[in-house]
Amino acid sequence: METMTESPTTGSEQVDADYGMFYLCDTDIPPPTEIRPVNGLVFSQDGIAVVMTGVQGGPVQVDVEVRSQAPETVDTHAWDEVIDHSLHAPYGQVRASHMMDGPADLPVLTPHGAGHYRVRVHARGRDTEPDGFVEEPVEDYYLIVWPQPPEPDIVHKQTDQRGASWRDSSADDSSTS
Repeated sequence: METMTESPTTGSEQVDADYGMFYLCDTDIPPPTEIRPVNGLVFSQDGIAVVMTGVQGGPVQVDVEVRSQAPETVDTHAWDEVIDHSLHAPYGQVRASHMMDGPADLPVLTPHGAGHYRVRVHARGRDTEPDGFVEEPVEDYYLIVWPQPPEPDIVHKQTDQRGASWRDSSADDSSTS
């Protein structure tokens, strides 16, 4: 018997980064008050994940793929950073967004409703215009999301300087606390 595989939901859109980040945010969740990107790319609290950008402000290109299960392979070839991260969606309406402008015109990342999800964040170009303000995207992000119980981050690739500086600053913060 042949099994049908569900085709993923996809989307592509420019998302505005502000203060060096954009969000994957569930309904009415406030932004985090503490910035702690230990892995240099993404961190979360209940209902919101924060993706750290290289640019301080301006558009970044975000492509999404929403799946019912984890992908079988990991593509690290064309990316500078690739990390799997867990996210809890209390309302099940997580969307890529800019905190002030609201959600981007991308699919809901959590179509299976409230619960736990895994997001694989791919990033490239974060060293192109670090701390700069851009009018056109110089960074690309590819997000793959699927339902999965929480587990520690899995680092598939870490090579950009932007991520290294966040990892160094997180290590400095933890050694002084």
